[in-house]
Amino acid sequence: MSMSNSSQALVQVLNNLTDGSIKVVDLTQPLGEETPVIALPPEFAQSPRFSREVISRYDERGPAWYWNTIHVGEHTGTHFDAPVHWVTGKDQPANTLDTIPAKKHIGPVCVIDTSKESAADEDFLLTPEFLETWEQQHGRIPAGSWVLMRTDWSKRTDEASFLNLKEDGAHSPGPSVECIRFLIERDVAGFGSETVGTDAGQAHLFDPMFPCHNLIHGAGKFGLASLCNLDQLPPTGAILITAPMKIVNGSGSPVRVFAMIPA
Repeated sequence: MSMSNSSQALVQVLNNLTDGSIKVVDLTQPLGEETPVIALPPEFAQSPRFSREVISRYDERGPAWYWNTIHVGEHTGTHFDAPVHWVTGKDQPANTLDTIPAKKHIGPVCVIDTSKESAADEDFLLTPEFLETWEQQHGRIPAGSWVLMRTDWSKRTDEASFLNLKEDGAHSPGPSVECIRFLIERDVAGFGSETVGTDAGQAHLFDPMFPCHNLIHGAGKFGLASLCNLDQLPPTGAILITAPMKIVNGSGSPVRVFAMIPA
């Protein structure tokens, strides 16, 4: 029996993964007790750090098995933001982790390299003008694609410099209000960043505040935060796979993010 064209395509992908002509890049930070968490103003409830308790480890509690109980906020480490995470997305259809269609967790990705600009200015903002210049070189951002902002912020391996908290709040690069409106017009799947959250550190001063939460989730779209290894991806041509836990009514979860790229 001959295979269909779609079956042949899947077999070819598997063969390409096996022979190394397609490479898988892990965009996920390790999740552990040292993983930084976002700090909110003290009047708000705080997300806890990751913690765990051993249930048994080859001992009298379970002689042949090892497992743990884990305690973690939904938005810890490399994580996925569902539309219901923000009040503007609370009435969107299929807005929780258990209702988002599985096919929406796979899609093309555009990587916007702002590493030089972000190194020169810790409060650098991605703008429509920057994106239009990128599009002149790489083509229009396709509908349904992920847009990932490469800043190399994930290379800040100590918590203090990664969170970069000062007297007036956090300082880290991110999208401008107009940038998010531009991406919504492009009908992207979502926006991803290397920082602790998808918004810029000073986004509480924007109008509206926290546009990558307020606007992107209000449009029923997704977020990815605390990504890494974006410097290993091409500007276009990669396929992104995001796999958050399927939590009932979940607003987000730690996520394993892979990119498939041509070797």
